[in-house]
Amino acid sequence: MTDRYAVIGNPIAQSKSPIIHAAFARQFGHDIRYEALLAEPGDFERTVRDFATAGGRGMNVTAPFKLDALALSDRLSDRARAAQAVNTLSFMPDGIVGDNTDGFGLVFDIQNRLGMPLAGRRVLIVGAGGAARGVLLPVLQAGPASLLIVNRSEEKARALAEPWQDAHPVAAGGLPAARGGRFDVVINATSTGLSDCALDLGQGLYAPGALAYEMVYGRETPFMADARAQGAAVADGLGMLVGQAAESFRIWRGVMPDVARTMAQLKSAFPG
Repeated sequence: MTDRYAVIGNPIAQSKSPIIHAAFARQFGHDIRYEALLAEPGDFERTVRDFATAGGRGMNVTAPFKLDALALSDRLSDRARAAQAVNTLSFMPDGIVGDNTDGFGLVFDIQNRLGMPLAGRRVLIVGAGGAARGVLLPVLQAGPASLLIVNRSEEKARALAEPWQDAHPVAAGGLPAARGGRFDVVINATSTGLSDCALDLGQGLYAPGALAYEMVYGRETPFMADARAQGAAVADGLGMLVGQAAESFRIWRGVMPDVARTMAQLKSAFPG
C-alpha cells in the first residue's frame, strides 16, 4: 500500500518538497505519494484533519501555517517547543505529533555538507523572528564559543536570547552590535533576501575562513554579495531545505536519506 504524505502552505505551487521526498523514496525503494496542498487562511485545520482521516501518515508545514500547526499538535518535540513553531506533523493513533526540523537542516548543512563545525566558533544570527527562533536551539546545541543575535529591534533580539542565557554563551543587541565582530559563521535569518534589501552590518564582520549563510535559496541576495566582497565563503539555504526534509523523512520512515545525492539531483534539475 502506498503511504501518503504532503506539504501544506499558501502559496505552495513553488514548493520543491514533492521532488525532494520523491528522490528520498527512490533511495530506499519506498512506496510513497507526496503531494502539495494549498490551504486558505482559516482552513488549515480542516485540510490537515481531512488528509489524516483519508490515511495520510505525515505532513510538512510551510508559511504561513507553522503557528497553526503548533496549536493543532497534541504533543510536541523539544525542538518544536523551543522554536514555538511546527514544520513536521506525524499522524499517530493517539494524536498529532508536532516537530520542527528547520534547525536540524541548517546545522546539518553547515557542518556536514559545508564542512564548518560550529563547536568553538563565534556565530552571529541576524534576525529575531520565526526563522531565527526555529534554528536557535540546534545551533546552541552544536556548541559555539559564542552566539550573538542582532536585530533591528534590539528588544526583540534580547527577548529571543534571554531564555537561553543561563545555559549557553548567547548575547543579543541591535544591528550595530555586530560591527567589526570578526565572526566565523554569520546566518541571515531575516526576510531581506526575499525583497533584495540590504543589511547594514558594516565592515570587519567576518573572520578569516568565515562562512556567510543565507537562509533564502535560489537567488543571489545583497547579504551574499556583501559577504563575498568581504572575503567570506557563501551558501544559500537550499541545503537547509533538503536537510530539514531529510530529517522529516527520517521521523516518518526511520531511515536518513543521502542529502548530498539529493542536492546534486536538485542542482542538475534546477541549475542556477
